[in-house]
Amino acid sequence: MTDRATGLFIPAAAALHDPGWGHPEHQGRLPALADAVGRALPLLHGRVEQLEGRLATLEELSRVHPPVHLERVHEASARAGETGNPVLAGEEVPLSGASWEAILGSAGCALEASERIAAGRLRNAFVATRPPGHHASAERAMGFCPVNHVAVVARHLQASGAAERVAIVDWDVHHGNGTQDIFYEDPSVFYLSLHQWPFYPGTGGEDERGAGRGRGTTLNVPIGAGTSREVYAEAFAGALQEAERSFTPDFILISAGFDALAGDPLGGLLLEPEDFHAFARSVMGWAGRGCAGRVLALLEGGYEPVRTGMAAVGTLTALAGRA
Repeated sequence: MTDRATGLFIPAAAALHDPGWGHPEHQGRLPALADAVGRALPLLHGRVEQLEGRLATLEELSRVHPPVHLERVHEASARAGETGNPVLAGEEVPLSGASWEAILGSAGCALEASERIAAGRLRNAFVATRPPGHHASAERAMGFCPVNHVAVVARHLQASGAAERVAIVDWDVHHGNGTQDIFYEDPSVFYLSLHQWPFYPGTGGEDERGAGRGRGTTLNVPIGAGTSREVYAEAFAGALQEAERSFTPDFILISAGFDALAGDPLGGLLLEPEDFHAFARSVMGWAGRGCAGRVLALLEGGYEPVRTGMAAVGTLTALAGRA
């Protein structure tokens, strides 16, 4: 434990991304999260520091996404700005005129947070990235996700020399097929995903363990719809233990989706907000033993705004060392 603060980044530009109020990933998500955090601030006083980030550069994004992909996303956002209507950048990825700035702001805050953690200026951090990212592969936007923030951070850490080996823990209800695809043959990045199965996007079977030199650095834990909280928690603990036995990271990233909550309109699992507090503490335990506590959580899904805010507070409270 240290006296360094936990960083909290809520990118101002992320609130402007507008796929429409009828869309699950609507603009009400971040205000609900910010409101929940605001109510928790007395508990977190002196332990959490809310910070401003920066905009990501095209060079930073291009460590994961080729220019043609970024141009396609940027152009879709620009067309939406001209027409005043959402424009698809990929399968189920509607963008508005403000979406490009939201992408740059979210990725930039995530990069800023990772740099501060790596430099020892923050203990760890939570970034409310929006739109989400884990379905985006290097060349394909899908599932609400135009750019893969967690992958961009992982490559930035490696390119800057801040980390050689990065672990990604993904507890979103959906499998992060984009993240898996990007690192599937890379032995320097371990990808662990617990997700509802069978379910969108149809990937994430137990037999998907990586390929080539990356064989063994992908671990998928499919969870059936309606699985009890207790069984899910046992699966999470077992998966984390397996990951720790086989991989020693220099930095751990969390794809913190909260659509595995009971009542989420896009999920079928039964978790409660306090479960994410426990999961975050478990990840912190691994980080404390393996990488000096370096953990960064990035928001993914979670489409019941009030409960998503509660789960985000649970995660943030755990990162801040509060019971």
